[in-house]
Amino acid sequence: MVDHTVRDTAHSMIDSEASVTPAVLQAMSRTPNARLREITAAFVRHMHDFAREVQLTEAEFEFGIDFLNRIGQASDDAHNEAVLFSDAIGFSTLVCLLNNGSTGATETAAALLGPFWRMNAPPTENGGTILRSDTPGPALFTFARITDPQGRPLPEVEVDVWQASPVGLYENQDDLQDDMNLRGKFTTDPDGRFWFRSVKPAGYPVPTHGPVGELLRAQERHPFRPAHLHVLGFKAGYKTLITQVFVDDDPYLDSDVVFGVTEHLVGRFREGEGEPPVPGLTGPWYRLDYDFTMQPGEAKLPVPPIK
Repeated sequence: MVDHTVRDTAHSMIDSEASVTPAVLQAMSRTPNARLREITAAFVRHMHDFAREVQLTEAEFEFGIDFLNRIGQASDDAHNEAVLFSDAIGFSTLVCLLNNGSTGATETAAALLGPFWRMNAPPTENGGTILRSDTPGPALFTFARITDPQGRPLPEVEVDVWQASPVGLYENQDDLQDDMNLRGKFTTDPDGRFWFRSVKPAGYPVPTHGPVGELLRAQERHPFRPAHLHVLGFKAGYKTLITQVFVDDDPYLDSDVVFGVTEHLVGRFREGEGEPPVPGLTGPWYRLDYDFTMQPGEAKLPVPPIK
């Protein structure tokens, strides 16, 4: 019996390097899913052109395969090396801006998710704190508002907030912090507002123990991210808000290792003057006021990069 499936996907025998790409594209041309066909064909063309452009050697090819394998091996429930690699080559930010626009109000509400978002942050009342363990550092009081593109307040938005501690570590990286420290889930009030207490975040180096760290060292790049808060907003009928707000006096604003800073994402962290929002507070404190915009669209949560 003739195997018609093999015949239907047959291609010419390879007679030179120039015939490889057309043969692969022909073999994939019957892919029923049009979007999968478009993406895989473009991927093959660009990868083959890349190999030709740099005249990739066999040793370099083997090194690249090993590098990709080690990215997977370096990932676990608490660390996602693949997301970190995508961030470090600017790919995450590129995809974010391609899908959220590069100018205007959309840009103020879009930034990469990063590798440290977790599901099921503790529900927290507005005005509450996301400090779950003793966390030294200047107090930070954030007052935020979410509106639609016409400036109308959006109530009942579920808002995840997370940040690194002043020592530059997220709680899943740090045995000295309690589980879910500096993470919380809020719900906007009828005026679209949510507010909370934390500590002023600090900049930090991305993890460099894996292949991404090797890449940064080979390129003589520093591993630092400027200090920031993460915010994720979710409401039916609106595109999920994923953003970061950067501290305006951080020295790495113009050299973020993951290329995540745009001008509209820099917040004004004002050192407190007069009476603090919490009576009896001693020591320095800061205030951040920031408005976010959510666009109409599909409400869909991303896949958490860690557990």
